[in-house]
Amino acid sequence: MKSKKNGKVTSAVEVQGATRLGLWLLVKGREYFLGFKEYPWFKKASLGDLFGVKLLRGHHLRWENLDIDLELESLKNPSRYPLRARV
Repeated sequence: MKSKKNGKVTSAVEVQGATRLGLWLLVKGREYFLGFKEYPWFKKASLGDLFGVKLLRGHHLRWENLDIDLELESLKNPSRYPLRARV
């Protein structure tokens, strides 16, 4: 009996790119833009640190090297989370 080949391994979260305006994330097949105006703590991060994101428990985004945590719900429904960061 032969086993089936494994499928392509993909991450539940990945950084699609970064521009001078912000960061593009793909989380569970859905794309999000995190503008540096709304998320200023990412603006001066290195590319290596920006790409170091993990999805924990299916709903918690964590950038360990930057000590940043975001709930996926806050990206899906930003109007429910009116507080903004002050720099």
